[in-house]
Amino acid sequence: MRSVADWRRRRQELRNLIVEIEYGGLPPTPDTTEWEELHTYRRVRGDNALFLSTRVVTGPDRSFSFFLQLCVPPGEGPFSVILTGDACWPYLTDEIRERILAGDKVLAQFNRVEIVPDANRSERTTGLYRVYPNAHYGALAAWAWGYHRCVDVLTKMSFVDPDRIAVLGHSRGGKTALLAGATDERIALTAANNSGCAGAGCYRRQGPDSETLADCMKNFPYWYAPRLREFVGKEDQLPFDQHVLLALIAPRTLFCAEGLSDFWSNPTGTWQSLSAARAVYRFLGAEEKIGSWYREGGHGHGAADWAAFLDFMDWKFCGRDPTHRFNENPYPDQPPAFSWSARD
Repeated sequence: MRSVADWRRRRQELRNLIVEIEYGGLPPTPDTTEWEELHTYRRVRGDNALFLSTRVVTGPDRSFSFFLQLCVPPGEGPFSVILTGDACWPYLTDEIRERILAGDKVLAQFNRVEIVPDANRSERTTGLYRVYPNAHYGALAAWAWGYHRCVDVLTKMSFVDPDRIAVLGHSRGGKTALLAGATDERIALTAANNSGCAGAGCYRRQGPDSETLADCMKNFPYWYAPRLREFVGKEDQLPFDQHVLLALIAPRTLFCAEGLSDFWSNPTGTWQSLSAARAVYRFLGAEEKIGSWYREGGHGHGAADWAAFLDFMDWKFCGRDPTHRFNENPYPDQPPAFSWSARD
């Protein structure tokens, strides 16, 4: 490739390839997505923050809906937004919520298992599958679709800056956030925490005790396209690896955080994916928009992870000098796993 236009064409080819084989395609984009205000509460004592409960209504003939909860800082905005589908997990504490609001950011949360269950139902007839039946898309694709529908309504809200929407997820939520960001260019910042296999962790370079494609197909086959099973034990025959998914986000901002002893999430493989994806960012003149942060410890999404993410977000969205040290190579003696570059 020689130009950005060349990359745009190649990007579409790669997007179609990985989305179809790994995720089974995406559910259809509906003609309209609306939101209904259900309840508001303004905290008049203290910071005057607004808590807003809404219902996202979408699908053919308004046939599908799910809840979206927002915490809005005081003031008129427009504000940057952190959107997460991890409302089904208890990772976000009151302390973290207060820190987000204090930083003049909107916190938007939905429960991704309202879209489709996080349960092995091979018939795929519940939740969104009732609206779009006879589908090959797995749960990760359905949950990413949920992110996209939330973006639909966020861009219509007067207090939201549509150019500063960030999506974030942890573990399987991180896998989802990466897919959402890779397939929706309205998302300005995509962040994944400990996303592991089929997230930022690559298939071809497995660290010690890391989750493999075989493990995914045994434990969570409903997350993926049925076709992905064909590559168990044949990962080197996949026409992509997860660095391609990360590269699809370029030149928009990307951030991945990992725990050094979270071996199951393959932090060494994530570094390989990031290093390879960086070639595309460099080709597009956007290398400063890809970032990583490694900490001591295992699998979790705690205060330290949130602090690093918020610091990175302020750096990229607001130009504030970061307090964390990003993009440090935790594996200086590890050779690169990929020779792939944006010019291939």
